[in-house]
Amino acid sequence: MRITGGKYRGRTITCPPGVIRPAMDRMRESLFSILGNLEDYSFLDLFTGSGCVGIEAASRGANPVHIVEKDRGKKPVILKNISIVESKIVLFMADVNRFIPTAKRSYDIVYADPPFPMDGKVNLTESVANSELVKKGGLFIIHYPSEERSQWPEQIGDLVFYDERKYGRSILRFYKREE
Repeated sequence: MRITGGKYRGRTITCPPGVIRPAMDRMRESLFSILGNLEDYSFLDLFTGSGCVGIEAASRGANPVHIVEKDRGKKPVILKNISIVESKIVLFMADVNRFIPTAKRSYDIVYADPPFPMDGKVNLTESVANSELVKKGGLFIIHYPSEERSQWPEQIGDLVFYDERKYGRSILRFYKREE
């Protein structure tokens, strides 16, 4: 996989062993084009897998960048991947469902890319909405399969839907936290 833009554009990162479905280059490039310059925005990548999305955020100026992964077998590869970034990316080895209610800070942008077979993605989003994870005016973005499109409400707590993009079988859904 390659970083698609910003300071680290073109750098190659390794895909860790185990179950992983890396975000397509085209989709990642589009996501970060939509987000624009992330200078001084805080960014959280839930279900990081390889660390790629967090590196993309750092490549475009996000700071701090925090990433969460449950699978300890992926840790050495994630650490190797994030080592290319000059600013610090913090890796939390934790189950996302436990991380969300115990997180110690809020973020401008929270990105979630749960495994496609995982049940309860809307419940996960409700958990984010009921926490302080997303700052007021901040974004929550979730990547899910198009087959699940009909289950997504326009508003979850104070997270209000404002955009959706389709990439083949993948959908990115954008929610903004009311101010």
